[in-house]
Amino acid sequence: MKRWYRLRGWALPILVIAWVLALAPLGAAERSAAASGSDDLQQAFARASEEFGVPQSVLMSVGYNESRWDQHAGHPSTWGGYGIMHLTDVTAAEDAKGEGGVPSSQVPSDPSLHTLDTAAKLLGVDPDVLKSDEDQNVRGGAALLAQYARDTVGSVPSDPAEWYGAVAEYSGSDLRPVALAFADDVYSTIQQGASRMTDTGQVVTLKPRAVTPDKATADPLHLRNVKYTGADCPNGIACRFISAAYEQNTPGDPYDYGNYDLADRPADGLAIRYIVIHDTEGSYASAIATFTNSHSYVSAHYVIRSSDGLVTEMVRPKDVAWQAGNWYINTHSIGIEHEGFAIEGATWYSEQLYHASARLVKYLAALYHVPLDRDHIIGHDNVPGPTAYYQAGMHWDPGPYWDWAHYMALLGAPVNPSGGTPGSRVVVIAPNFATNDPTVTYTNGQGCTRCRLSPRTSCTCTRRRASTPRSRTTRCCGPATARARPWPTTGATRP
Repeated sequence: MKRWYRLRGWALPILVIAWVLALAPLGAAERSAAASGSDDLQQAFARASEEFGVPQSVLMSVGYNESRWDQHAGHPSTWGGYGIMHLTDVTAAEDAKGEGGVPSSQVPSDPSLHTLDTAAKLLGVDPDVLKSDEDQNVRGGAALLAQYARDTVGSVPSDPAEWYGAVAEYSGSDLRPVALAFADDVYSTIQQGASRMTDTGQVVTLKPRAVTPDKATADPLHLRNVKYTGADCPNGIACRFISAAYEQNTPGDPYDYGNYDLADRPADGLAIRYIVIHDTEGSYASAIATFTNSHSYVSAHYVIRSSDGLVTEMVRPKDVAWQAGNWYINTHSIGIEHEGFAIEGATWYSEQLYHASARLVKYLAALYHVPLDRDHIIGHDNVPGPTAYYQAGMHWDPGPYWDWAHYMALLGAPVNPSGGTPGSRVVVIAPNFATNDPTVTYTNGQGCTRCRLSPRTSCTCTRRRASTPRSRTTRCCGPATARARPWPTTGATRP
């Protein structure tokens, strides 16, 4: 987790630092797909729909809301989900960071955490094939949906309206707001349609269709209601409140306390001007545990879980969380932590996390009059150090795998490459998120320069860990660099 976030006495206007990134060429597979206008994925959906009896609109919309139809070259999401249909293997995800993770014997046996294995058994194929082969991945998702339809309505119906319960089960959550929000998103996509170019250069299109789902088909799931505890959250997301620690650590020393400051924003004159996007650099549970330990001297207002978008509020928005490393920004912002890693772990954030975060941010922005633009919805990497001395130690999350263009579109405020919002100080730099692979050098806290493997690179390196068998052949890189995804659609502040 992050440390030393409480820095007092500095009131600096925000300076959003730009990374000017060169566009890298498409890989061979992407060039081939784009040049030929390949419709392989579109046809894969059609074949799987016919094979398993899942309406194609339902199957395609589930895939879109799980991954936006990107295969991610077989790399896991922050919740251990693989491929277009986000088939989960949480055991693998826990070790994706390369730091040992949770032993497999301690991973819960909840089937929603192991849908990759379940799909592989239904298809009779090796689970690793489902990770890398997009056709088999789509088949796996279709097989699961067909099984969930039998669970909820006892058959595989031809009417797309009768699949609402199966889609809710596919969400992997037994919480009513989470499961039904996912199903609602899927049917909204069916009604509105969708079309985009995937990360392999294929254009996939779901034509709009007027379908009114039968929500009673979710009743057999017996979904749990969330116990609301006065959390500051919008309707439509699962949200709870667990207070961060507010304790004095050293008796007699009024300055040694954690983990936030009491305030009455904005009534006390501290206007909330920014919302800061972070990643946890660890698990959802570890972030909550850290914020409830007063000796950690760190907190955030909210933490969002990757698997299903569950939100835990930990500091009331009126109070000042210690989250940005700059006291001025702390006093004028709300900080939101997202379960994931900036560069060392999985290479993409789940759609459930993006959607829950977007709903929360839209709610907070409306409540506190924060403009929905990249001047005010910022990453931790956009926060300057309180002085030049601290600048080198500032954080750079949410990192290159956070898709800012996608996120801002979910907020209803897509970034305009032609110049942004009138009067805005943001200069837009908008590389293609799927194809731009600039060189990034990362030096960890122990002085070892580390590479992060991206879909089209051959450089891999991590710190040697004698206790981790699978790291025996790894090495420290010295001055080496590696390819990693860009910080897309970022901005630079005009003077």
